[in-house]
Amino acid sequence: MTAPAPAVLTEPARPSAARLTAVELRKMTDTRSGRGLLIIIALSTVALMPVIVFTVPEQDQTLLEMLVATQAGVSLLLPVIGILAVTSEWSQRTALTTFALVPGRFRVLGAKAAATGLLATAFLVIGLAVAAATRALGGAFGRSAGDWSIPPARLGGLLVFSLAMVFMGLAFGLLLQSPALSIVLFFVVPTLWSTLNELVKKLQKPAEWLDANRTLAVLSDPAAGTATAGEWARIGVSLAVWLLLPLVIGLFRLSRREVK
Repeated sequence: MTAPAPAVLTEPARPSAARLTAVELRKMTDTRSGRGLLIIIALSTVALMPVIVFTVPEQDQTLLEMLVATQAGVSLLLPVIGILAVTSEWSQRTALTTFALVPGRFRVLGAKAAATGLLATAFLVIGLAVAAATRALGGAFGRSAGDWSIPPARLGGLLVFSLAMVFMGLAFGLLLQSPALSIVLFFVVPTLWSTLNELVKKLQKPAEWLDANRTLAVLSDPAAGTATAGEWARIGVSLAVWLLLPLVIGLFRLSRREVK
């Protein structure tokens, strides 16, 4: 009798990028704190609608004005999602499990970035639906008479603004790898920098290129026109400082950090 052939162990297939992204999206809603934060962000898209309908002149109640208002709370809170997405593995001590199942740390990070980007896009779509519903109701009750049109360039600018904010949060979280410290510094450091620019005259000119609050404002201001080439250049420089630089340093730290 011949001996049975030894079993051949085959390496399991790697999870696809889509599956990893779906897992990261599920992580953001699995906890009460995550669900609560997403609910608050969703509610913030509606919060300013009554203010616009009852305080802004009828002709100024455009669909674009309302859409920008829906993103005010989103742009403030959504970066926290990006921070928590990249710090959760370390703060909740799940890094060993995550990186044992998917050893490629950059693949996991890519899934987290894709998940937060999808959330930013989803909240812009939700905001557009809320703005359209508010404009329709305002028109039906004779309180809104503004323009219904939104130039595609302005819609694209708002999407860039939302993605820039959430990815800056992600970069800060990746750099500091501590949720509390990242959240505090994400809001404090740019505010201090903007305040310093206003107080020191010699910094006002460099701030036109290095202050992300100032450069990104053209994308979220309903009164502003389409961003010019010069404004896009200033946006690019400020994002290189506030997004790309912390991201590169954070990637280096991620590749070197010991998993315990």
